[in-house]
Amino acid sequence: MTGNGRYAPSPSGDLHVGNLRTALLAWLFARSTGHGFLMRMEDLDERSVDGADERQLAELAAIGVDWDPPVLYQSSRRARYAEVIDSLTDAGRTFECFCTRREILDAPRAPHAPEGAYPGTCLHLSDTELRERRESGRPPAIRLRCDTTEFTVDDLLRGAYTGLVDDFVLRRGDGTPAYNLAVVVDDAETEVDQVVRGDDLLASAPRQAYLATLLGYEPPTYAHAPLVINANGMRLSKRDGAVTLEDLAAQGVSAQDVLDLIARSLNMAGPDESVTAGQLLGRFDPAALPRGAWVWST
Repeated sequence: MTGNGRYAPSPSGDLHVGNLRTALLAWLFARSTGHGFLMRMEDLDERSVDGADERQLAELAAIGVDWDPPVLYQSSRRARYAEVIDSLTDAGRTFECFCTRREILDAPRAPHAPEGAYPGTCLHLSDTELRERRESGRPPAIRLRCDTTEFTVDDLLRGAYTGLVDDFVLRRGDGTPAYNLAVVVDDAETEVDQVVRGDDLLASAPRQAYLATLLGYEPPTYAHAPLVINANGMRLSKRDGAVTLEDLAAQGVSAQDVLDLIARSLNMAGPDESVTAGQLLGRFDPAALPRGAWVWST
């Protein structure tokens, strides 16, 4: 095997059909290319719910997704993330930022700068300004001092994608390691060289690949899959009714039925065919995957 793929849910509740579809795709990509397949719980923030991790693992197993143990919990790696941030700080690659989200949105920015891009408010604070902000009592976030404004990644499903790289957050003001830092460190240190996830995360890939390069890691190969959406064209969520295995089971829709529906949405099963994950693995061809979103309806 050459490296690993992975699936990395946030244990904030039960997985819905869109999550399960992405997990199955990540598993198919990994197993079909001789990769290992890892499971990582991204449980750093307050959204984590007790017991959700075990339910999610059971839901994945119910549709035939397996993984190579152990399951990695990001909450167990806080000290490692702190070491990486400290190393970047020692190298002069970070700065303290005292801005609120509203202040960032309201700040003037350069012409043509993307909405939401960090405007550099705290990048060049004087010693006096820095001292005043520290004395205000507002805890600072730690941002990466970038030397580029964009970075290009190659995506197996989307082709070359060039996106924004701004001075993004490495550690939030409350001390929580930021997503963009944690995923880069975890992927590199668990030999993940294949990242398959929803295309709502495509815009974060250039930041993550840039940070990986800065830390001396080889960025992974990406594949950002189209999402599952509701009838209104919005990303599927648990607010859309019966979208989890538990809720669907209450309506008489089994885990096998859900797997069959997902397989049909990927053009990998006939209209009335029932399949296993193993059968799908034998049929898997990334070039034949649909490139548009799947509209979910029950």
